[in-house]
Amino acid sequence: LGDRAIVLGHHYQRDEVIEFADITGDSFKLAQAAQAQSTAEFVIFCGVHFMAESADILTSDRQKVILPDLAAGCSMADMATASQVDECWKTLSELGVASTTIPVTYMNSSAAIKSFTGEHGGTVCTSSNAQSAMQWAFTQGEKVLFLPDQHLGRNTAVKSLGLSLDDCVLWNPWKPMGGLTESEIKNAKVILWRGHCSVHGRFSKESIDDVRSRIPEVKILVHPECTHEVVTNSDVVGSTEFIIKTIEAAPT
Repeated sequence: LGDRAIVLGHHYQRDEVIEFADITGDSFKLAQAAQAQSTAEFVIFCGVHFMAESADILTSDRQKVILPDLAAGCSMADMATASQVDECWKTLSELGVASTTIPVTYMNSSAAIKSFTGEHGGTVCTSSNAQSAMQWAFTQGEKVLFLPDQHLGRNTAVKSLGLSLDDCVLWNPWKPMGGLTESEIKNAKVILWRGHCSVHGRFSKESIDDVRSRIPEVKILVHPECTHEVVTNSDVVGSTEFIIKTIEAAPT
């Protein structure tokens, strides 16, 4: 296709895929890159479904975003469906707290969830700007409904904004009222959706302790999608782009 197509490769792709990518980066950077490539008729997105959706939102109607594997999904994004979030919002409305609750959804969510946040006065964030997004949300309302990654939401609320773990409650979409009591919902400052990254969730404090015991001077870099226990026991926390830059700037 020559100049008619641009190939985008997410950081998490294998080397043999990245080899053919014109631009590499995280999901938001690649969505922005797709928007900037206004002359490309085809945008081939080597990533997962929500990433291609995001690129499709930002590109023009004449451009076609192609996801090579339509079955390529993100387990985290799949943990919050539009119908489940609508049911949650209905409950919050019945309890009289929806009007003071601002939804914030992580980039790693479906287009339907992103649309939901826009319709209800919320916003979409990345792992890099989750803190500023949540700070903004608290200027707009009294509570935040954070979707779909509980760990990014909890780490941002507690580590970045200084809230306590008790200020956060976990909404389970598979249970009535999210598995919470009326008072728990009304007293919470942050309602975290019960979603997570199945890969980042595999890291544990034991993983960190093991590495530190073997390499005393080691620096632990983690992504905020890791559990709160892992994040609080690490040295550096940040987005994929931040981690890459940190490693590039590190001493030999």
